[in-house]
Amino acid sequence: MSIYRSIFKKDLFKGQVILVTGGGTGIGRCIAHELAALGTTVVIAARKIEPLKTVQDEIQKLGGNCDTMLLNIRDAAMATQVIQDIVAKHGMLNGLVNNAGGQFMSPANQLTSKGFSTVVDLNLNGTFNMCKAAFDGYMGEHGGQIVTIVAETRNGIPRAMHTGAARAGIINMTKTLAIEWGPYNGIRINCVAPGLIISSGMKNYHETMVDLLAHSHWMNPTSRYGTESEVSAAVAFLLSPAASYINGVNLEVDGGSSLSKGNPEGDELMYNPEGSRHPVYVGWSEGVDNVHGIKHVDAPAKINELLRKYKAIGRSSKI
Repeated sequence: MSIYRSIFKKDLFKGQVILVTGGGTGIGRCIAHELAALGTTVVIAARKIEPLKTVQDEIQKLGGNCDTMLLNIRDAAMATQVIQDIVAKHGMLNGLVNNAGGQFMSPANQLTSKGFSTVVDLNLNGTFNMCKAAFDGYMGEHGGQIVTIVAETRNGIPRAMHTGAARAGIINMTKTLAIEWGPYNGIRINCVAPGLIISSGMKNYHETMVDLLAHSHWMNPTSRYGTESEVSAAVAFLLSPAASYINGVNLEVDGGSSLSKGNPEGDELMYNPEGSRHPVYVGWSEGVDNVHGIKHVDAPAKINELLRKYKAIGRSSKI
């Protein structure tokens, strides 16, 4: 296992304690490695202990400090208890990274009220639970930094309207909390909105969705996907003194994909023959015969190929 090479100085967060929710997999795992490499005592928390222990072992083998705790962010009482346990054990809580969350893919017309509520409860309510617990348990009196991982929502999120609504709510909540909590010893709270990131988290999606994602890099002005380490670097920046005058922002780490005017899922959503009176426009570059077709690929193989190209741990100057 190679050493995590952060672009920041080694002792940037020396002596600090930072909690990363959902720190056992994907982007959360990479954030934990980044912060530990910078001298943080990083506490990773999630619902399942096994992935947390694996990451803890990785970090400790590299000489970092890592603690683990069980946490369900939807449980406000549990969130409060975790913060209290961290302060009791480590004496402080300098930072909170709200990374835990989740969603499933579904067109809005097939989404149930229960499915919508579940995703909003997990992402929006869960994030509030953690922010409030951190404020009440330590930061309201001592200050601190909060960074929440959301999603790039500028032009909506087709087939994930429920998570788009939740993440947009988090972004607005962040702005309000920045205003209300800033006077409390300089609390800063910001968001990071990743675009399409090559991550182990892609394994949670159906192969059809993976296929769509794997062929949508053309929507990005940089013509490539992002890496977990590029997200973790943005998180470290917002937690650091370099961002001491940045509060209430949503930092999009998306290679400029949020500026695109096209549809990342192609003409399948742009034209629905069953519900439209308009004929297919044969001038489309894809051609009339390709308007409805989705060519599937071997999803696991495609994910592994992408993960090999964009390594979760480590950084290369040539992506």
